[in-house]
Amino acid sequence: MERNLKNVLVISFGFLLLFTAYSGLQSLQSSLNAEEGLGVASLSVLYAALTLSSMFLPPIIIKKLGCKWTIAVSMCCYVAYSLGNFYASWYTLIPTSMILGLGGAPLWSAKCTYLTIAGTLYAEKAGKKAKDIINQYFGIFFLVFQTAGVWGNLISSLILSQSSNQGEISEEDLECCGAYDCLTATTNSTGSERPSDSLIYTLLGVYTASGALAVLLVIIFLDQIKSDQAETEKEKTPFWSTFLATFRHLKDKRQCLLIPLTMYSGFEQAFLSGDYSKSFVTCALGIHYVGYIMICFAGINSLCSLLFGKISQFTGRKLLFALAAVLNTGCMITVLLWKPDPKQLAVFFVIPGLWGVSDAVWQTQTNALYGILFEKNKEAAFANYRLWESVGFVIAFAYSTKLQVYIKTYIVLSVLVLSMVSYGVVEYLEAKSSPGTPAATKKENGGPHSQETHM
Repeated sequence: MERNLKNVLVISFGFLLLFTAYSGLQSLQSSLNAEEGLGVASLSVLYAALTLSSMFLPPIIIKKLGCKWTIAVSMCCYVAYSLGNFYASWYTLIPTSMILGLGGAPLWSAKCTYLTIAGTLYAEKAGKKAKDIINQYFGIFFLVFQTAGVWGNLISSLILSQSSNQGEISEEDLECCGAYDCLTATTNSTGSERPSDSLIYTLLGVYTASGALAVLLVIIFLDQIKSDQAETEKEKTPFWSTFLATFRHLKDKRQCLLIPLTMYSGFEQAFLSGDYSKSFVTCALGIHYVGYIMICFAGINSLCSLLFGKISQFTGRKLLFALAAVLNTGCMITVLLWKPDPKQLAVFFVIPGLWGVSDAVWQTQTNALYGILFEKNKEAAFANYRLWESVGFVIAFAYSTKLQVYIKTYIVLSVLVLSMVSYGVVEYLEAKSSPGTPAATKKENGGPHSQETHM
């Protein structure tokens, strides 16, 4: 167990270092590179490239390089994006955004594949259920990984707050806050000036160093992992079959039914980090509060990720999905009914706190669900996961500046309802395919669907 746990921790802390930099940069793009919409454009290009990458690259690269070196090479793509921000222009930021997007899908697919294989191998040796070990590994990963939002926001707050100029928010400005926001270029008149170049370079230097440390950590300390099945498939599967594995996996109706749930992960994350932080937090409290709000979200998300990874074997995933759906629905109803007021400071933190509980379920349980349902085709399955989550992000970004928050809230709610219905059908199909025994146990013994992929 010690060696497996060491590898899980190496991946977890590698992702923590990498996404401490990326999460900080992503949240600052619209303000640091606001001229001509460069920052938002770079994010759009990034997620579009990530979508294309998800369609084709993960199965090929993982089979060629293996999980360890796929993770290391893909991390370098993220470091390139940090370097591109040093001299942000259309000629530096857009190409590096494309590079990051292309590396994103192989990175996440390799991570998911590595954890799933490691969990399965250990479960076989220890005589335990694979799904329980996989859930625990994903729980540990997200416990560590989700704190990236804490450190990324803390670093940017500590460095950039030195030059921020905060002002009072007028009653007139408050009228444009909340679900029925005013669709204007600026939500209020308290926006701070762009920090000095020296502060920006200091921040980017810290972020670049963090990404470089992540690459070194994986290269030096992560063990290569091999699956006998993966090795035999590598020899037998022709190139074009591997290239189109992501699309072929859509022949599995369970994968098709999981598309709404996977897309919802992109919708809900984009809503909180984009719409809620802009139209509620920045608008009513000021931009200097965004970091604290997101730290609350990330901290609770991290703790709940570990908790749900452990208790899922006792509660089952259906109960956790139901809990997340109820909490998210409650948060969105609150967003629709509540008029943000600086005097009600606690409410600003309660919503992202509860959202963090929900997101912990969406991340840990959906990833584990993919690993359990599509054990025989993990690379293609997790490529589908990244593909459809990216599509959710792209759609959310596409309409972000065109619609009022209340309309976007109804859209996210609708996707959530559809997700729960389609997810329920998947659980029904699994229960039907293995009456009287857990679906995972039957698949482990070569039962129905065991040969189908999921992403």
